[in-house]
Amino acid sequence: MCEKKESTHSHGHDHEHKHTKAVLNRLSRASGHLESVKRMIENGEDCGEVLIQLSAVTGALNSAGKIILKDHMEHCIAHAVETGDNETIDKFLKTINYLVK
Repeated sequence: MCEKKESTHSHGHDHEHKHTKAVLNRLSRASGHLESVKRMIENGEDCGEVLIQLSAVTGALNSAGKIILKDHMEHCIAHAVETGDNETIDKFLKTINYLVK
């Protein structure tokens, strides 16, 4: 079962992190792949294999980001819409612009 951790964000509501374990697993996977890439480069291994490992790092990071984004939308943004918190909605739109640039 996913770990639940409550915290109060700067935008003033309690937030349950339902997917903490899944995010941490993906970040650990990315970290492991990145360490593998470093060793491969140090050992002068095949560039194609290095690129495959880098792709795995990118995939794991993107997967973690998608989980965090979904959680943020389901909780923080839904709460902001319900309460008319335009500051949080504007901040979210800026974040999306940063991610999609």
